[in-house]
Amino acid sequence: MNGPQDLGGRDGFGPVAPEQDEPLFHADWEKRAMAVTLAAGAMGHWTLDESRHAREDRDPVEYLSSSYYKIWIMALERLLIRHGLVTQDELAAGKPLHETAPPNRVLKADMVAAALAKGGPVDRDPGDRKPAFAVGDRVRTRNLQPTGHVRLPSYARDKVGTVEAVQGYHAFPDKSALGDRSAAEWIYTVTFDAKTLWGDRGRDGDAVSIDAWEPYLDHV
Repeated sequence: MNGPQDLGGRDGFGPVAPEQDEPLFHADWEKRAMAVTLAAGAMGHWTLDESRHAREDRDPVEYLSSSYYKIWIMALERLLIRHGLVTQDELAAGKPLHETAPPNRVLKADMVAAALAKGGPVDRDPGDRKPAFAVGDRVRTRNLQPTGHVRLPSYARDKVGTVEAVQGYHAFPDKSALGDRSAAEWIYTVTFDAKTLWGDRGRDGDAVSIDAWEPYLDHV
């Protein structure tokens, strides 16, 4: 979606000011926000891409005025309600009030380290399906204007680049965000000359690489 999360190449947001010796968390509630989000995701009711879309699908004012982990919590609340695990009045009350759907799985404390080390594999078996592009191919990204989740940034749409690598056959986020766990596509690293993306503001010799799923690309 063309939402407030897609800020690559946009002006007007001020300079990036890195915090020296920045801590991993700025408050204890941020630790809990991350922990409860990961534990809830481990229940298996939604995909990683559905979780991402729940964070980005917000009013721009709300998104840009909220902290990183506040966005995580707002997204988690939406997902829990959507999948019947809590109700709106339970969130308001801060306690269970109704019989709700049981979790598919439970992440226990002694399972956390192994679960984090394993991650969530997204590679799939392509079977007989072959990649449509090869290293060295010139491709043009499609000028997509989706209302749903997409991993093709707006600054790289309708641009010509070169396939640098074939990365494998992976879950397709556009459909995974809708709960389709079977959808998968070939994914490629595509490199663009900086001037192709940024015009006169791009520096000679600079390049930008992105990972692009096959439905984002056409042959030139």
